[in-house]
Amino acid sequence: MKFGEVFKEYLQREQEQLNKCSHVEYKRLKKVLKSCRICRACSDKGDESTSPSEAYEYDSCQLCDQKFFDELAKEASEISGYFTSRARHLVHRHDSPSLRRYLWCLRQCFADKQLTMFQEGKMLIDYVTINAIAVRKILKKYDKVHCSVNGRKFKMKMRAQQIEPLQSPWLIELGALCMNFNGSSIDGSGMFFQELSCDLSDTEPIIKLILSDSVELNYSLTCAICLEIVFHPFALGCGHLFCKGCACSAASLFFFEDLKAASPEAKCPVCRAVGVYANAIHMVEVDLLLKKRCPDYWKERKNAERAELVKQSKEYWNMQTKYMIGYY
Repeated sequence: MKFGEVFKEYLQREQEQLNKCSHVEYKRLKKVLKSCRICRACSDKGDESTSPSEAYEYDSCQLCDQKFFDELAKEASEISGYFTSRARHLVHRHDSPSLRRYLWCLRQCFADKQLTMFQEGKMLIDYVTINAIAVRKILKKYDKVHCSVNGRKFKMKMRAQQIEPLQSPWLIELGALCMNFNGSSIDGSGMFFQELSCDLSDTEPIIKLILSDSVELNYSLTCAICLEIVFHPFALGCGHLFCKGCACSAASLFFFEDLKAASPEAKCPVCRAVGVYANAIHMVEVDLLLKKRCPDYWKERKNAERAELVKQSKEYWNMQTKYMIGYY
């Protein structure tokens, strides 16, 4: 079955459960490519025996550019926003105080809380995956028709603007939540993602997502500063993961301070993006996953963290004491 038909069937089946959320207008955008004369002329030219430099002569179409890239950017932003909102709500429900969880169970008519959350988590992973595949396929079609690289450039732009659905740290957090419920991995059962698993035995600890068209995505769980498995991980606004202590050190903060208290000029240690600490995400489910899978390592890092916390607390209060004595 062609992807367009699969995507249409998915929307008809899941749209009610997803509360009429945003999605990629795959069918309509594909029609734009078919109806554009400039595109057809370029496609015909690309079929001829021309040199690569000649093939890229028609690498832009004003009509398609306006309808494609502006609309795709808007749709990707809405998809990312919807996914982030639903994933955050689901994770916070799991991590909420006992009374709030109990009241939520009552609202669900005494349904199995873990099963309900697990199914919702899989549904959201499926949602973001199928839309990401749709974006990738329509941009690939655009480049093929126009003999261009504008589609690839647009994907890089999406990553820079943090609207690429599969780059969201909430996907990692949601995957960890599902694995905490389900065990070692998640079988996609032939849906749009085939498997979601966590491998901590390799030299490069990763969370692995395998899509239905054999595309494999690996999300590193190594802190880029200490080069160890992340402990009490936080994802900055740019999506890079760090240990809480390492991120605080990079932002010139004490360990017990909130990352959001960092200076607006503080940069990500990896990509050097500015202002990424303001919307840092505490990866609670990833931390829980690591605690379950690597209990000895987690306990060792916990003890080291406590020692550092005591050290920094003494340093902080000594500074405050000196300041007050000097002030008076």
